[in-house]
Amino acid sequence: MLSMISDSAIREQAASTLNGKSRRWGWTAFFGPALIAAVAYIDPGNFATNIEAGSRYGYTLLWVVLVANLMAMLIQTLSARLGLATGRNLPQVIRARYPRPVVWCYWIQAEIVAIATDLAEFLGAALAFNLLFGLSLMEGALLTGAITYLALHLYRYGFRLMEIVIGAMILAVAGGFILELVLSRPEATPLLEGLLIPGFPDSYSLYLAAGILGATIMPHVIYLHSALSQQRIQVKDDAHRLRLMRYYRLDVIIGMAIAGMINLSMLAMAAAAFNANGHLDVATISDSYKLLAPMLGQVTASHVFGAALLLAGLSSSIVGTLSGQVIMQGFMAFTIPLWLRRLVTMLPALVIIMLGVSEQKALVASQVILSFGIPFALIPLLFFTANRRIMGNLVNHRSVTVVGGIVCTLIVALNAYVLFSTLTGH
Repeated sequence: MLSMISDSAIREQAASTLNGKSRRWGWTAFFGPALIAAVAYIDPGNFATNIEAGSRYGYTLLWVVLVANLMAMLIQTLSARLGLATGRNLPQVIRARYPRPVVWCYWIQAEIVAIATDLAEFLGAALAFNLLFGLSLMEGALLTGAITYLALHLYRYGFRLMEIVIGAMILAVAGGFILELVLSRPEATPLLEGLLIPGFPDSYSLYLAAGILGATIMPHVIYLHSALSQQRIQVKDDAHRLRLMRYYRLDVIIGMAIAGMINLSMLAMAAAAFNANGHLDVATISDSYKLLAPMLGQVTASHVFGAALLLAGLSSSIVGTLSGQVIMQGFMAFTIPLWLRRLVTMLPALVIIMLGVSEQKALVASQVILSFGIPFALIPLLFFTANRRIMGNLVNHRSVTVVGGIVCTLIVALNAYVLFSTLTGH
């Protein structure tokens, strides 16, 4: 339900802010939804693409990460805008405006995508337990399930506490990769060139860039972000709504900037540690963990990397479960207990581990499935936010709609390219 992801304490704090009682610090009541959404941009899938890009091409594809981050800012702002303007999340608006058979199809594909997304995040955390503590993948998976289940019970104390915990985990991941970047000592000139000068050394770099861009926008976090902003604050009038949107926009800029900094640091670290030392074929998370210590001459480097992977996997797994609840409630108007939701999303990962499937192959397969769901979330979001009857005074400016259309077309096209290339082996 909507109350599942709202917190009366946040409303009271925000209300006092807008009434002038706490103007100096009250803006912090709005800070949180984008940080939750930012988890999707630092999940284990991002680890794999950033590390391969950095090890194979050095700093050359840093600009792709920057562009992806700017796209993320736009898409997540539209999602927050929809929730604030309508008081509904994206699945609820789809349910209200689309025929029932279409809504059923939307729900089924969204559930499949949510499970596939959580599969990658779940496997990433299990792999981190394996690398850090020598646990088997099955033991790591079961421990991941237990920890995320316990963390989800923070709901009992309000969603604000959940935001603080997940935010702290993301900041820890950011701190870890800043440390990795310092230890790897990247070269300033090539780094700036890679960040500011677009280019593709070869055809595979285009494929890898498509993977980075195409996997950036994840459907489940678009659904979730609209839910986090939909009734967080009680809107009084149009002017009040515009003021609230300014706070949400700031929240998105800060949250996506943190995620972007992590991804840029990750790629630059791989470029400095692997590419600069002749290791051009580091494509797996396990290889990165094993090579970081000898390459940088610091055992701490591998441990920090493993800890960052663990925190990213755990936090993204929590967010994936929350997104699943929003999807089910929004499309079908019912929910299931969190323990059952957690069990459902755990089962595919447990089955894959029992079958002995490579975690790298499982991660790739999950990204292929994910690519199917991106148009289902992006296209309605763009159309709804461009409709004045739905959005009122928060309707997109024409220029925003045009830019959003270009971004949506590019992301969908790139995901189609990655999907085709993966399925055909080209």
